[in-house]
Amino acid sequence: MASTHPSRRSFLALSGLTALSVSLTAACGGGGSEGGASADGKVSFEWWNIATTEPGKSLFPQIATAFMAAHPNIKIQTTSLENEAFKSKLTATTSSGKLPDVFQTWGGGVLQQQVDAGLVEDITDVLDWSTQLTPVSLEAYQIEGRTYGVPYDIGMVGFWYNKKLFAKAGVSTPPATWAEFLDTVGKLKAAGVTPIALAGKEKWPGHYYWAYLAMRVAGLPALQEAAASKDFTGPGFVQAGAHLKELVDLQPFQPSFLGAGYATPGGQAASMGNGKAAMELMGQWAPSVQKDAGADLGADLGFFPFPTVEGGVGKIDEVFGGGGGFALRKGAPKEALEFLKFFVLENESKLLASNGYLPVVKGAESQLTDANKKVVAGSLAKATGFQLFLDQAYPPAVGQEVNDSVADLIAGKKTPEQVTQSITEAAKSA
Repeated sequence: MASTHPSRRSFLALSGLTALSVSLTAACGGGGSEGGASADGKVSFEWWNIATTEPGKSLFPQIATAFMAAHPNIKIQTTSLENEAFKSKLTATTSSGKLPDVFQTWGGGVLQQQVDAGLVEDITDVLDWSTQLTPVSLEAYQIEGRTYGVPYDIGMVGFWYNKKLFAKAGVSTPPATWAEFLDTVGKLKAAGVTPIALAGKEKWPGHYYWAYLAMRVAGLPALQEAAASKDFTGPGFVQAGAHLKELVDLQPFQPSFLGAGYATPGGQAASMGNGKAAMELMGQWAPSVQKDAGADLGADLGFFPFPTVEGGVGKIDEVFGGGGGFALRKGAPKEALEFLKFFVLENESKLLASNGYLPVVKGAESQLTDANKKVVAGSLAKATGFQLFLDQAYPPAVGQEVNDSVADLIAGKKTPEQVTQSITEAAKSA
């Protein structure tokens, strides 16, 4: 990850609470479409999110409307973009030096780069309700002890599977090792079932496989060391690619997967929801998107963690994932932070009831009713290690290269060695 500029860090340390209070109290106007106060005392601010699928598609506007009803002097201008479109637009906006007042973030190296550029508000000293949030949910938004984002969701990536299709293939228990997983894929194919749904077109879902295999083979410390040394050519990373190639060689994915989207008609989520594939490797939001894009599998849907790899140093209780959060641009109106407090603390029950999110407020896990969500929450609670999505943990150019190179491996265009070389080159030039 990029290091924080010493000069900027010193400036922030010296400025302290005074600068924070000024920037978050003054409803900053300024050029473009930045939020701020108008002559009549009305305050408006921009809010960019990725709620283009249910439940967020309906829930997020409801929360914004409720907040504006309670605060008639505030207007929220909402922009909702699909995941990849959001990332592209935010990257372009970041390059121009302007960010929306409130914007979706997954934390990690992407957020750090925005912080290093002086574009994000340090909310550490004004987030007096942070003690109500779980430490693991805040972790991705903290840089050198300072907080730059507010979480609303936390979770992990794992395999969601169709119990009925597993039973059809004679698979009674989910695989716990990579060898068992490959054997399960073989049994599903023999039974005439498509083993795995994958959105090959969007790339980010594919990187989950390589990242998890790297965790299981090389271990979490190796990922951290590679990020620091900018060298991903170690044997553990090559082996991760080799194991992924073992899977790809079995042709486990749905027809035309390379052109498939994630939440699009006929895409990854729809293939799972409609019972046309037995598994997908996806985050905690998967069931709600399956339902939105396909159908509700209900009791037929199960969840199991990514298998261990024989001879690897990684453990099954080390998880890969992340949550969703929001950050504020430098100088955003204080009302923007009030909105985030309302969104997270006063709407946690609605977020959990929608079955699309996992709790970030301490004690809220008791509200979970869905069996699979309880399994995911339980896995997170017992996790002995946590790795943020690689396309967010690392600087943007490195994360993009991980996605691109792994997609090339899955498409048969790169070898495991070439994947590690490409990521290393991106890391050294980032």
